[in-house]
This record gives sequence, C-alpha cells and structure tokens, in this order.
Amino acid sequence: MTRNPLHLKKRHLLQSPQRMTASLPVMRITIQCLIPLLQQMRMIQRQQSRLMAEKVGEVAEAEEPVAEWMSRSGKIKWFPTAEETLHYNPVPTGITPGPTLYAVARISTLRSAFDLFVTEEIIQLLCTHTNLHGRRKCEDWRDVDEVEMRAYIGILILAGIYPSRHEATHGLWADKTGRAIFRATMPHYRYSQISANIRFDDKLTLPGRFRNDKLAAFRILWEKWVARLPLLFNPGVDVCVDEQLVAFKGRCGFRQYMPNKPTKYGIKIWVTCDVATSYAWKMEIYTGKSPGSSREVNQGMRVVLQLTEGLQGHTVTCDNFFTSFSLAEELLRRKLALVGTIRRNKPELPPQLVQLRQRKILSSLFAFTKTTMAVSYMPKRGKNVLLLSTKHREPAVSDGEKKKPAAILDYNRCKGGVDNLDKVVGTYSCQRKTSRWPLALFYNLLDVSAYNAFVLWKAVHPEWESTKTYQ
Repeated sequence: MTRNPLHLKKRHLLQSPQRMTASLPVMRITIQCLIPLLQQMRMIQRQQSRLMAEKVGEVAEAEEPVAEWMSRSGKIKWFPTAEETLHYNPVPTGITPGPTLYAVARISTLRSAFDLFVTEEIIQLLCTHTNLHGRRKCEDWRDVDEVEMRAYIGILILAGIYPSRHEATHGLWADKTGRAIFRATMPHYRYSQISANIRFDDKLTLPGRFRNDKLAAFRILWEKWVARLPLLFNPGVDVCVDEQLVAFKGRCGFRQYMPNKPTKYGIKIWVTCDVATSYAWKMEIYTGKSPGSSREVNQGMRVVLQLTEGLQGHTVTCDNFFTSFSLAEELLRRKLALVGTIRRNKPELPPQLVQLRQRKILSSLFAFTKTTMAVSYMPKRGKNVLLLSTKHREPAVSDGEKKKPAAILDYNRCKGGVDNLDKVVGTYSCQRKTSRWPLALFYNLLDVSAYNAFVLWKAVHPEWESTKTYQ
C-alpha cells in the first residue's frame, strides 16, 4: 500500500517543530512578493467591471424611450426634447404691410390723413348731438357747424402739442402770456361753451339703453371710428395685443384700478398694435360684465381671438393675462402663431418647469409637444420666467452674457407695441381734466387718430423727414 507523500510531509512537519520554525522566513518572503501581484490583479478586475457597467448603461440608454412630462391637469404630454415636435411653417399673410390702397389714394396732406379717421360722418354726428344738448341747456346757444367743430378739435390737438394739458384754458387765451393762435381761432367763452355741451348721443334716449349697454353714451361714435382702423392699414408679420388705460378718476360704471399703470385709475381698452409702427389696428373698450350676467370665463382668450380676426400668417405677442395652451391651439387652427409669457399656476404646464430647486442661475429648461414649446428661464435666484410659443420649436439659447432663450428675445422685441403707443399718445395728448367719461374717451380717440394719421403719412411720404437732422 502506497502512502500519500503530502500526508507524510505533513506528519513529518508536525513531528519536527524546529524545521517548521526554520521555514517561516521563506514563507514571509513569498507572501510579500505575492501581495503586489494580487493588488494589481484586483485593479484590473475593477477596471474591467467598470467598463462592462458603462457598456451596459449605454445599451440601456439607447433602448430606453424618451421621458414624458405630464401636465398638472393630466391632459397634456410634454417631452424634454424636440424630437417629436413638428417644424413651424408660417403661411403667407396675403397682405402688404403698410397703408392700404384705399388710404394711399386719399392722402395728400397731414390733414387729409387725419380726416380718414375723424370723418365727415363723425363730425356731423358730433354737431348734431352737441347742438341738441346746447339748445336744451344754454339760452344763448349758437349751433356748431362742421367748420367750427373741426376748429375746436384743432385747438385740442394744438394744446396737447405745446404741451399745455395741465395749463388752465384761460391762460391759453391770455393777452400777454397766451398764444395768439387760440385767440384767432375762437373766443375762450365759445371754446368753454362747446366743451361743456359736446355730446356723442341723444341724452333723452340713453336711460333705456344704459340698462343693457354701459357704453351707450359713446357707442355709436366709437363703432363708427373703430371700424376705420383696419380699413386704412395692414399690419406686419408681428402684432401685439395688450391693454391701454385711459386716465379717468370720475364716476364710471366700468372704471378700472391697475396699480402697475402710471395713471392707476381709468378706462381699460384692449388694443392690437402693429409691432413695427405701433399703429392701433383694432381696439375694444372693456365695460365689465353685463348686468345680471356671470363672470366671463377665458376672457383673455376671447379678446385675443376677437382682436386678431381677419389675420393669418402673423405672430401674436401677448402677456400672461392672455396666454394659455388652448389659445395657442386655437390660433394655430386660424394659421396664427403665439408667443407669450404664461402664469405658473396654469394647469397645462408640467411641474418640472415650475420648480426652482437645484436650478442654476441663467439656466433654461424646455418642454415640447408636437406644435408647442414651453421654456422656463431663471434670470436670478428665486425668479422664473415662463413662456409659451408655437413659433419656436427648438431649444435655442443666445450666446449673450445672460444666455436668454431665443423665444424670450423675440418676445422682448415684440411686446412693446401698445406700450410705445401709450408713450407717444401720453407725451402729446389733448386730454383735459373732465368728470365725464365719454369726453375722456373722445380725447383718447383724437390722440390715437393723430398718431395713426402720422404713421400713414410717413409711410406714404417717407421723404418727409429725409432732410431733417432731428426726430
């Protein structure tokens, strides 16, 4: 029977402790030589494991579908990339921007441009109702004719050009400190008499109509005038919808308080302006809810759709009072694009765009549907600018210092159409202090007419200011 050599060796070592003790230094040297080799093998294994994990992750990312962001209402799917978004192709507007052929054929002087807005029909209406009221109230009343009414309007405009809006009227007619042109046009007494008796409707028929129409005292004149605005001018590709506040602090059933406006109190008018020229293309006076009716739902959407009716291929810019996802969809159906800021509490937005945690300053976060883009831009800590656009379909960001998205730059370029109109009209306004809201609206009507006429005149005669060294 043969024995196992290893067994004999083990037995021999157990029987010889001196030999085992003598071999310990050799074993230590061997182990010390093996330690670096084992460490190197472990490092190689870790590197191989890391490479394998990265390859597995790449495969998983390639196979993983695009993430979806649901809106807070749960009805709209948003995507963080523009892969599913269709390219925007605007349709032709079908019109030539600028004065219409009807206006060009009738403009020969600045006066003729103004007469296109304050027409002979409007002057006759003013004379008719002013004379009716004057005969009832004044014993010495002398009827106003068309020439005198135009002279009265000219005095109002001239007083605003100086400007002398806050100057007492008797000072304008003063012998030494006044202006001779006012005294040459009509006596101060006659001017004051017309101002006190000017009317825009028959006062005796108003009580019955006021029950259903708060604007009855000014409605007929307003509708005749506002119908002329789109007839004389075609807006460019970019239009702006915003609100104008006509300063007024007297008694009025639809007076508004707007703390962000310089005048604070007044009558609100919705305006659609051409961005390039600030021409007032359509206007609508806000009179509040009708008696006995409930509060209007989706008012901003209704206003934009009504004030852009008749346009196609244009881009509508508006602020967060008007902007909504449903408005964007309806404008697309009408072949119009929308660019506008949107409120953060809108249920159609995904929560990812609203939250500010772990967001870097000057960062932009995009979300897309097939036809709409929403962007969240963080200009500073704690502030979030939200914008909705059907014109922009790519996550484009400018190379500037603030890294603003292209959609926000486009919005900033177009949003000031109505604000610029307010600025120009407010600088040279014929507005006078009055306690009658129809007269305050009439002053604003003259201001807008004068500015629109100036836009038409410059477009028809661009050489008018070519030799001037000032603006």
